[in-house]
Amino acid sequence: MKRYDTAQCRVLSVREIAADTFDLTVDAGEMAVRAVPGQFVHVMVPGKTLRRPISICDSSAEQKTLRLVFQIRGEGTRWLAGIREGETLDLLGPLGHGFALGGTDRRVVFVGGGIGVPPLLSAARRFGANAEVILGFRSASAAILQQDFAAAGCRVSLLTDDGSLGEKGFVTARLEKALAEGGVQEVFACGPTVMLKNVAALAAQAGTACQVSLEERMGCGVGACLVCACKTKRADAMGGYSHVCKDGPVFRAEEVDWE
Repeated sequence: MKRYDTAQCRVLSVREIAADTFDLTVDAGEMAVRAVPGQFVHVMVPGKTLRRPISICDSSAEQKTLRLVFQIRGEGTRWLAGIREGETLDLLGPLGHGFALGGTDRRVVFVGGGIGVPPLLSAARRFGANAEVILGFRSASAAILQQDFAAAGCRVSLLTDDGSLGEKGFVTARLEKALAEGGVQEVFACGPTVMLKNVAALAAQAGTACQVSLEERMGCGVGACLVCACKTKRADAMGGYSHVCKDGPVFRAEEVDWE
């Protein structure tokens, strides 16, 4: 069976859930059946040579749907935000190496920052009450998906830089507390690189396994070009570099060369 394919996917719903942040659901057929937490799709944008990578927020094998939550960051995502229900999207996917979840009866922590939050939902849902989810945003106006994590049974800790929603502070402070309490068997994280570096350091200090989802600019999305190369310590990395699109976006934290 092919790992990925292209498909014309009908848009089932689209709505703005925060400033310049949109929630899009598409009928993706077998692509939704094959999708695993942490993967992404590559979206064709009319008039543009390169597709735009969008993380898979959630999927339903039964309904054959994919949920994509994204932020406007340029012309491509601005076009995507303007699409309407009933129109179609040309998607390539599911792409990338997702999270290795292991047994979902373990106590785990998910740490998300900003637009790095959506890729964690599908994975956290599988752990339910066994997951603590730590979400960080600039302010209340940027906060997204906290109700979705809560509805999945997860324990949600919400922090904002300015204190306008939840606690004032950074996700790393809450993570450090959770690790100190003991019993956390793995940490999963997605967000800004500085945040991921600090999360990885805290997990390593506590002797806790950690997986991180990296973000890089992408070209082909399937590992044929070198646009998304990142420095890693993997033995199979070519010249010390791996492809975020093919080898990631999820890596073991200790595999990443954070320097």
